Amino acid sequence: MNKLKLIIKREYLAKVRNKTFIIMTFLSPLLMIGMIALVVLLTKSSMEKTTTVAYVDNSGLFSANDFKDNKTIQFENLTEVGIEKAKIIVIESSHEGLLYIPKRDSISQVANSIQFFSQESPGMVTIGSLESILEKKLQREKMLQMNIDLDKLQKAKVKVDIQMSNFTGKKSSKMINGIKIGIGMAAGYLIMMFILIYGAMVMRSVIEEKTSRIIEVIISSVKPFQLMLGKIIGTAAAGLTQFLIWAIVMFLIFIVSSLVFGVEMSTTSMSAQQMEQLAQNDAQFMLTEILNLPLFSMFIYFILYFLLGYLLYSSIYAAIGAAVDNETDTQQFMLPVMLPLMIGVYVGFATVINDPHGTVATVFSMIPFTSPIVMLMRIPFGVPWWQIAISLIILFITFLAVVWLASKIYRIGILMYGKKVNYKEIYKWLKY
Repeated sequence: MNKLKLIIKREYLAKVRNKTFIIMTFLSPLLMIGMIALVVLLTKSSMEKTTTVAYVDNSGLFSANDFKDNKTIQFENLTEVGIEKAKIIVIESSHEGLLYIPKRDSISQVANSIQFFSQESPGMVTIGSLESILEKKLQREKMLQMNIDLDKLQKAKVKVDIQMSNFTGKKSSKMINGIKIGIGMAAGYLIMMFILIYGAMVMRSVIEEKTSRIIEVIISSVKPFQLMLGKIIGTAAAGLTQFLIWAIVMFLIFIVSSLVFGVEMSTTSMSAQQMEQLAQNDAQFMLTEILNLPLFSMFIYFILYFLLGYLLYSSIYAAIGAAVDNETDTQQFMLPVMLPLMIGVYVGFATVINDPHGTVATVFSMIPFTSPIVMLMRIPFGVPWWQIAISLIILFITFLAVVWLASKIYRIGILMYGKKVNYKEIYKWLKY
């Protein structure tokens, strides 16, 4: 046990004292915030960009009021000059394109004959806006031809607002499902990223010690199983330390930004303050809904699946690192390791969101190689305790079995040099 503690301590200190580890620990949150800010800025600038679209309406169905300028598109009417001259004008100008509405015998024929000319491919936002304008106008004209009373049709529209509550009368929010989805997806994605990043770190650590022949000295006084387990736990502790520092830095940045924006909001007008008050009321309601979730039990389950999932996959990574001589040779073994993680994420995004208690979601939340991701996505929606218990028991038993098998590979492969290892060779090691 003392040797295991020494190995864990050695692996932990080797990771946290590394200059790259220290720099990236404090730099990663800033890079993440900068990347998010850049994406928001680029999205905002692209949404605020205004383009000019010329149009020629030979159908006579549209008027200037139908083509009103908006935040993204400004319109220029070139109907009087004709389509051929309009093309020349658009080519010589900086217009995004030319919309041509020909004259046809029926509205349906007009709808199928509209063209958009441009030198370069137009943006999807531009085309979508134009299609929306044209569809509304042509639908209105067709209803008039069918003698449909548009005023009565408008008055007949009814908006349904379903009020949600449980059988005790306690109200709920329609956005709470979105919050549950967000929490589940964040938890599952976080586990997947932790396994990929720090599992690979365990594998590289084993390969480095094997290629430098340091392992021959270490293995003379430590059992291979203790060495493998110490590397896994020490790397996990370093990863958790990094995650904790990230959480603290992000929290401090959030506090500072809240204070800055709070000062800016105090200088706004009264109407803006009223809008802010309404937003705060909605935020308080959503916060109440979040607090009503079983947050403590969700946190406990997250830790359990987090640790067991990481230990399960890290054992496999350590075995792969012991079996090969360099990182290039690991590629043939990586797909079977990453495939269950990708399947878990796919099932979570495609199935759990729509049917968290369905057969597919339930089955994959029991399979040990996908349960850390799928089950965490299901838990916010409410999962029976016996399903969670069965899932954890299966995951724990599988972890013990994988560690036992991985230790057999580790014991032989750690001292194997200069030989290309394949699945047949690994199978022989398992039988040894």
